Amino acid sequence: MELDFERTDGLVVIDGCTRIDGSNARDFEKALRDIVQDDDRALLLDFEPLAYISSAGLRAILLTAKNLQKRDAGFGICKLAPPIREVFAISGFDKIIATYETKDEAIAALTG
Repeated sequence: MELDFERTDGLVVIDGCTRIDGSNARDFEKALRDIVQDDDRALLLDFEPLAYISSAGLRAILLTAKNLQKRDAGFGICKLAPPIREVFAISGFDKIIATYETKDEAIAALTG
């Protein structure tokens, strides 16, 4: 899976994913691992285009969060559409993973 990303001063911002489910969750997680380098200090997922996420997708995000936490790196997600935000709330992920309304808010929090 190819993901669009930008790296600036140790912050990696990834976007462009429209669906994360059982058919691509492992590829998504692997792509995140491949993109984030050891010296990166934070990862931000811009989920504005995300229209669907399954439990397999949530698992991939949780594993990514745990890996980043081990490295003491920041992690956040921004621009969740209302249905996706509801999935995060119902699953409790909004309590575990920092979510932000805007990209600017997320960048400020992760780099500040």
